[in-house]
Formats: sequence, C-alpha cells, structure tokens
Amino acid sequence: MNRKYFRAFLIAIAVVSAFVIFHYGCQESKDLTAGDEAGKVYVAPGTYDDFYLFTSGGFSGQIGVYGLPSGRMFRVIPVFSQDPEKAWGYSEESKPMFMTSHGFIPWDDAHHPKLSQTEGIADGRWIFINANNTPRVARVDLSTFKTAEIIEIPNSGGNHGSPFLTENTEYVVASTRFSVPIPNKDVPISSYKENFKGTISFISVDKEGAMDVAFQILVPGFNYDLAHAGKGPSHGWAFFTSYNTEQANTLLEVNASQNDKDFIAAVNWKKAEEYVTQGKAKTFSTSYFRNHFDEKKHMGFAEQKNSVKVLLPEDCPGLIYYLPTPKSPHGVDVDPTGEYIAAGGKLASVIPVHSFSKMLKAIENKEFETTIDGIPVLKYESVIAGEVTNPGLGPLHTEFDGNGYGYTSSFISSEIVKWKIGTWEVVDRIPAYYSIGHLCVPGGDTRKPWGKYVIALNKITKDRYLPTGPELTQSAQLIDISGDKMKLLLDFPTIGEPHYAQAIPSDILMKNSKKIYPIEENDHPYGIKAEKDARVVREGNVVHVYMSTIRTHFSPDNIEGIKVGDVVYFHVTNLEQDWDIPHGFAVKGMQNSELLIMPGATESIVWTPLKEGVYPFYCTDFCSALHQEMSGYIRVSPRGSNVAITFGTGK
Repeated sequence: MNRKYFRAFLIAIAVVSAFVIFHYGCQESKDLTAGDEAGKVYVAPGTYDDFYLFTSGGFSGQIGVYGLPSGRMFRVIPVFSQDPEKAWGYSEESKPMFMTSHGFIPWDDAHHPKLSQTEGIADGRWIFINANNTPRVARVDLSTFKTAEIIEIPNSGGNHGSPFLTENTEYVVASTRFSVPIPNKDVPISSYKENFKGTISFISVDKEGAMDVAFQILVPGFNYDLAHAGKGPSHGWAFFTSYNTEQANTLLEVNASQNDKDFIAAVNWKKAEEYVTQGKAKTFSTSYFRNHFDEKKHMGFAEQKNSVKVLLPEDCPGLIYYLPTPKSPHGVDVDPTGEYIAAGGKLASVIPVHSFSKMLKAIENKEFETTIDGIPVLKYESVIAGEVTNPGLGPLHTEFDGNGYGYTSSFISSEIVKWKIGTWEVVDRIPAYYSIGHLCVPGGDTRKPWGKYVIALNKITKDRYLPTGPELTQSAQLIDISGDKMKLLLDFPTIGEPHYAQAIPSDILMKNSKKIYPIEENDHPYGIKAEKDARVVREGNVVHVYMSTIRTHFSPDNIEGIKVGDVVYFHVTNLEQDWDIPHGFAVKGMQNSELLIMPGATESIVWTPLKEGVYPFYCTDFCSALHQEMSGYIRVSPRGSNVAITFGTGK
C-alpha cells in the first residue's frame, strides 16, 4: 500500500470513528445501563469492595489502586517516580532503588501491572510492572503495597512487552519495543536492517521474589509489543506480538504498515532452559542494575551486574517460531484453556485466533513459509483456529470471562466486543467513552477468571467529566458482564494514563496485609529501639541525628550546635506498634521532601542548612489530638562557630 492510499485509509478510519463516537455519545440508550447502577456499585460504610483493581499510571510511573465495584481510589503506589508524600526517591533509603546504568533515574513510563500466579491463578503475593523508557521491571510486595525490587533490562530499547508472567511466576517475560544495535554502538540509523536487533528477556523469580535476568534471545529488529505466556497445555511457551516487520526506521505510520501480516513470536522457554544448561548461550558484556529493598534493614541496595546470557535462534533449533498475524498486532492473549491465542491487529478487520495444538502439529510437519534469521515462519492457515469478524475498528486486547467468551477492546470505534470462543461470532458490543485502550476482566488472563466485570481503560474523556483545563482526567468504566448483555455501571477517573490493569478478590490480599514492622526486627544501621537511644553525633561536617517519634513528641526535640553548611542526616524511627499510625517529619527549608515513617520503621533524609537561625521541624501526618504539639527546633550557628552539639527533650 503506497503512502497516498494509506493516508486515505487513515482518513476513512477517522471519519468512521468520529461517526461512531458521535452516534453513541448522543444516543446512549437505556439498554446499555443496568437500571440500578447506583445500587450495584454502592458499598455501604463499614463494608469492603469485592475486588482490588490495580491500574498502571502510564507517564506518572505509578500504580493506582481502586476498589470494585465502588471505583474508590485507595492508594497510589510510587514505583518509578519520586513521591514526596512517602519520600520515595527522596529518602536516603529509597534512592538506591532508582539507580540504572544511565545513572539515577527517578521517573518512567509504566504500562502493564501483572499479578503473581500459582498454577495459572493470581495469588496476591506480588504485582509486577514495567518501565518502558529506561527498561526496567519492578516488583511490589502486596503485603505492604510497597515497591520491593526494581531490575534493569540490558540490551533493550523500550521495555513495552513486559512484565508478563509464566503461570507459576517462574519468569517475568519482556520484549523490546525499539530495536537497537546490540551491543549498542555508533552506527548510521539508515543501517537499521543490518545493525538493529531486538531482544526477548526471561527474568527468573525465586520463591522470595528476587529477580535476575536468566537469559535473553536475540531476535530480528522488529518492534516487539505485548506478550502473554501459555497456560495448561501451552505452559512452557510464551507469545509476543511484533510489528514493523518491514524494519522501517522513519515515518512508521506509513512505512511500518505495508505488510498484510506481521508476527506473533512463539518462544519455547523450556527448550531455552535446556540450551542454557547445555552451554549454548553466549555471554554478552553489558551493564545493568538490580535494586532491592531490605524490609528488616528498611533500606534499598543497588547491585550492578556486568554480563548476560544470550541465545541465538540460528544456534538453537526449536527455540522460537513466528506465527503470521494481521496487521500491526498489539495484544496477544491466551484463553483460560491455554489452547487459543488471540491477537489484536490494530489495522486488521478481524481478530485472528491461533490454535496451540495446530501450531505444534504445523511445527512437527514443518509447515513453514520461510525462515528469518534462523526462525521458521509457520503458515497462517496451518495455525489459525478462526477469525472473529466485525470486531470493530482497531482491535487491541482481549481478556476472557471463563464462560467461553472473549472481550476485545477496539480503539478506533471506541467499543468493547464480546465474542464466543469456538464459533468466533460477535454476540454483544458496548460503546466506551471515548478512546479505549486495554481492558480488564478480574482474572481474565488466568486459568480461572473471576469474571463479573470488564473494566474499560480509556484515553480521552471529552464531555464525560468536569473540565480541568487543557488536560482532562484519565478514566475507567465498570461494565457488568454477569448476564448475556454488557451493562455500563460506573465511570470513575484514574491517575496517569491507564494502559493495563489487574483485579483480584479483596479477601485474597486482606489476609496477607502487614499492619506494622516489629520494632525488635528493625535492623536499620541508624535505627533505634527506644527513646533513650536518641542522640546527635558529629563526624566532621556531617551530623547524624538518631531520632525517635511516638505520639506525640520527637526525641530529641531541641538540637543546637548545627552549623551553616553541615550535612545533617535525620534518621527517624517510628516507635509506634499500632496499625495505621505513621508519623511525618519535615524541617523548614528542606529541599527534598518530608518523611513518612511507618510503625516500627526507620527512614532518613538529608538537610544542609544554608543560613543561620532557628528552624522548626514538625510531624506532617495527623496522628493524634496533640499532633500540633508534635514539633521541635534546630539552632543553626555560623560556619566555623564553636557552639557545641547539645540536644534534649526538655526532661
């Protein structure tokens, strides 16, 4: 398709899209709603939501946590972005979590949360999320809702197809969106086809959650987009969409949309393990960081690594195959049985559904169209199970309800279509407002979905919410799928840009929720176990303040002998051992953030006074009736003065 006709095709899509949006926006009929929407989403005071919903924050680098069906936001989990509320990325303990081979990077673009699984079912231990820009994967501990680990992915440019999990959380699988020279080097961009490659990474996860880059697979320089691992009969395989099989490097909207079919990469990771054990992997020199937070030391640690094992498909027969897939596919989703692999071709007029068993037979019979860099390309007709026709414009992503139906988001026509597995017929559709990206069925990517709802994750909300200037809120919609027809129940705003989401029953998480950090287990090197241990120690121009906090005072609360230019570290231990009694700490003129210290924990912040005087500090988190009295003073004397360090609590 040449450029002239392709642009005409895009214009036609835009016209149809505008008509669909206008039509549905002006004619939202009563049959699209449930009749008792308020009653179905109402959660009475003192009762709990049925589900936790975790949405990606996109460009905010965070995870939003909401209750379903209420849509109430309960938490924003800082992951790849600094958060002054919790001092994440500002406290001395959390700074190591942002270390990368490019230096300290306290932001990123987070797209795809993914719950840990056991036997293909979400188990509520952890949730993982990717960083797209500086390639990383984070693991959040769901007993604390706190980021526990961040690992950088080497040899990657744009970690988009990530962090999807194998069904027992053996691996996080990840693929590179932007191919680059590997190892990276100075070459002309015009040499793309000769020098640019992609990688598919398998990150091992041990029983405690610790991650490591186990191995990578070097693949042709396409754009690898999304992924899902197999389950049941397809356990041991993982599937990745790819586009730009044209290997274009400019004007991709046209030049990367020429081919009628792109590919799903099917990787046999069990065979990959065998090849690594046999010594088939090559060792590539590189640099990347694994950062983890020690819960007993209450500190982050950054560990630099310098090599990774890489498998080359031409040296490893049977490792990887390409499945032709129309056209510019985005999502790749495996149904609960593990037999069917649905793709979302953004520019396709059908949803192609591949058969795992047919794929194995085609491999056995060598039904190949061609081979690319040692990777056999299977024949489309040999692996296709069926095509869902009339799926809307721009199908992106599918999840399943466990009752034999798939639900696919269509971005351009702004709708969700429901289709039947096996017959491939569309049985229902409902409009979304306005441009839907991904969607989420609770457990809809697992072996046993909980169903009940589908959540639309929308990009644009014109006319849907109160206006907030040039930028409108991001949004989600809660849709009832318990009956034959989908029913819209609720709109609710979300943080950042919600790309993808996961939902899990509340009772699974609640039973593992941590209430306090036992003070006797606090192994922080600057932590204290009791108020009597509070003190101030000078080491040259560095001062360490060992401070305790408890309702409703600090110890010490008066400090003298600090001088202009001193580097002052406040190490604040919260001695509380009661649930939900954090304390805050802030000093006038502090240039980073406050501290928010959980019961039994220690956190540190650094402060360098620039002017002499007396500086108040106080608790920033309302903790009791005498919260306002919870404060103190620091006297700062001129540089070179002989005022001695003194401290006390007035006793």
